[in-house]
Amino acid sequence: MKKLTKEDISQEVFDLYDDYAHNKIERRQFIEKLSIFAVGTVTLPSLLSFMTPNYTDSILIPSADPRLETQYITYESPKGGGTIRGQLSKPAETKKKLPGIIVVHENRGLNPYIKDVGRRAAVEGFITLAPDALSPLGGYPGNDDDGRELQKKRTREEMLEDFIAAYEYLKSYKDCNGHVGVVGFCFGGWISNMMAVKIPSLSAAVPYYGGQPTKEEAEKIKTSLLLHYAGLDTRVNEGWPAFEEILKKNKVENTAYFYPGVNHGFHNNTTPRYDETAATLSWKRTIKFFNDKLK
Repeated sequence: MKKLTKEDISQEVFDLYDDYAHNKIERRQFIEKLSIFAVGTVTLPSLLSFMTPNYTDSILIPSADPRLETQYITYESPKGGGTIRGQLSKPAETKKKLPGIIVVHENRGLNPYIKDVGRRAAVEGFITLAPDALSPLGGYPGNDDDGRELQKKRTREEMLEDFIAAYEYLKSYKDCNGHVGVVGFCFGGWISNMMAVKIPSLSAAVPYYGGQPTKEEAEKIKTSLLLHYAGLDTRVNEGWPAFEEILKKNKVENTAYFYPGVNHGFHNNTTPRYDETAATLSWKRTIKFFNDKLK
């Protein structure tokens, strides 16, 4: 089987995967359409394998990293799903209270990539909480395909309440200084925007390629925003101009970055959509923003 590289894959394949990942087509349709691109030494199994997240080789901060204390906690989300489980990470050695960051997963539950992101932020000097919105359904099932199917069984409004409750939990956590921000990816980007809508005291929000609030919702935002968009992500990007207009009109502090030539999901280093240059730069900007707004 040919070992594929990004250069072997046409943009149409990435667009097709985006449709599948965002529930526009079912898995059967995805495989059928993907088979069109299986030509010569590029087989359908090799294409499927290449597009599937590789969690084994992509973890940057192991769960047992000695710099951190990482554990699983539960908290109550009375307006959402009830009892929610999440990964809580914080620096192992600190004598002062630290700011907090809620880390919001994509549309497939708390998978290894998002747990890793929570730990990446924690080693930068934050307490992080990465909840699993699939908790009421048994939690992330161990693979993204099943996770995506499970998440479709909950409404995004219910899950938004779970992350709002996570904010309240972390804000009052004994080692937190009360300043809490949020970073989220894809579905989590929309959640990040909506937490800015719903929580006036939210200190900072960083949506990665997240869907924008409605005009009426956007009018309520007071929180400082740092927004990351993928240059090739026309589906999400088309909503930015109207959102930006409202933020500017209301003098809401915001900075938006568009990373040219990269796909939706460019921060996720477990899939071929990953772009190291854009991911590294955006994360550096994210940590600086949280340092400025939360510490």
